[in-house]
Amino acid sequence: MLKNKNILLGVCGSIASYKSASLTRLLVKAGANVKIIMTSEATNFITPLTLSTLSKNPVLVNYYDPESGVWNNHVELGLWADLTIIAPASANTLAKLANGLCDNLLSAAYLSAKCPVYFAPAMDLDMWKHPATQKNIDTLISNGNILIKPAYGELASGLIGEGRMAEPEEIIEFVSEEIKKKLPLRGKLALVTAGPTYEAIDPVRFIGNHSSGKMGFAIAEELSALGADVTLITGPTSLKLSDPKIHRIDITSAHEMLKASEKAFPKSAVAILSAAVADYRPAEVSDVKIKKDDSDLSLNLVKTVDILATLGKEKKAGQILVGFALETNNEEENAIAKLRKKNLDFIVLNSLRDEGAGFKNDQNKVTIIDNKLSKESFPLKSKKEVAIDICKKVLDLLS
Repeated sequence: MLKNKNILLGVCGSIASYKSASLTRLLVKAGANVKIIMTSEATNFITPLTLSTLSKNPVLVNYYDPESGVWNNHVELGLWADLTIIAPASANTLAKLANGLCDNLLSAAYLSAKCPVYFAPAMDLDMWKHPATQKNIDTLISNGNILIKPAYGELASGLIGEGRMAEPEEIIEFVSEEIKKKLPLRGKLALVTAGPTYEAIDPVRFIGNHSSGKMGFAIAEELSALGADVTLITGPTSLKLSDPKIHRIDITSAHEMLKASEKAFPKSAVAILSAAVADYRPAEVSDVKIKKDDSDLSLNLVKTVDILATLGKEKKAGQILVGFALETNNEEENAIAKLRKKNLDFIVLNSLRDEGAGFKNDQNKVTIIDNKLSKESFPLKSKKEVAIDICKKVLDLLS
């Protein structure tokens, strides 16, 4: 959930600021880009050098650095951030933010922020329970900020009660879950097929194609990033998934892909079939390796079951079914015929005649045609970017 997010981390003066080091490390490990603003009081508890080393960015404390002559623009910081986390949030900072005071860089960046703001209070029990603190927290929440509740336990004063800042792991989990709640495909199941199929001739040889699976893997990753629970059914490929949440099913033949797809499809809100499934398979498969001799070898081929057409017949109202068409001639005409015949919501057309696109390449050039024959053509892009375009079309249809 945090990968590639721009996160502004605010660190206030509190004994709990030592936890900011672990929080920074976890955010960076999750793939986030982290910039840190410390209040001057926070530097008494943990050094800017520590957090700068962990975040891989300079730590900001003041509006202006007299040594470098650099002006730290609070407006740019507020606009840069995808989300802001203030942890620890001291009682003093909570009071400033709730009342719009702007006497340091952190409070100024907060007032400029256009993103969700999370705050994790840390203070002693009596300070936490004080009506003024609770009023400030209520004000912050009413302004749209998100509270990460403090924990119950032993405090720095020796008292036992509420006021301990949430642990860094808990903050990461809380923020991730909050982000996930807002994702457009949250709670929806998605099916993606990818890669080639191999149709056996004998235990050694097979009929296959040059599909790498890159397009399907990129689509599966993007759907998961949008909140969907993704099942990826893939033919033989060396590709690895970066998202552990995706349920991967490895198959070899068209028949195996058919069976796995039929099982996953009924509950899927979205199915994007990008696999290059073999259209034919040998009628007979030898149990032993066929020996080479002087005569020619003839293979009797029979058609495989058309997975896309099969799911098109099973499709229910509300389901989105997407297919691919890789063509060498009469591209649009052939793609539209496939779109109609197989009951698709839209089809992704790509041509082997486009230089730099197609199998094995990291780029693709596609045209999306929907069932109303609305057409949108895209320039040559990375397959990750193409996946974003395809998923945007899915979101448009679902909305």
